[in-house]
Amino acid sequence: MGNMGNMQGMMKQMKKLQTEMTAAQDELNQTEFSATSASDMVTVTFTGDHRLKDIAIKPEAIDPDDPDMLQDLIIEAVNAGLKAVDDATQAKMGKYTRGL
Repeated sequence: MGNMGNMQGMMKQMKKLQTEMTAAQDELNQTEFSATSASDMVTVTFTGDHRLKDIAIKPEAIDPDDPDMLQDLIIEAVNAGLKAVDDATQAKMGKYTRGL
């Protein structure tokens, strides 16, 4: 009979942990993360669920004779934005996944 009470306690604890994880993930998904390229020529904004919400490109970054530069700036900003999302996710959710 003692094991049954212990099992119920564990189930209650798991449910609480699941609720906390869901709330933390929801909070992350609603958070916005911005990142910029070199010289702040391109700025991107992501939500915590890795969705690109906005991209701003300064007019001086658009050189018709050098489209590769703009591509590089966009890639740099997007990668920095995704890294910011991943870092925040690890910081917030890592406590739930440590040891797994």
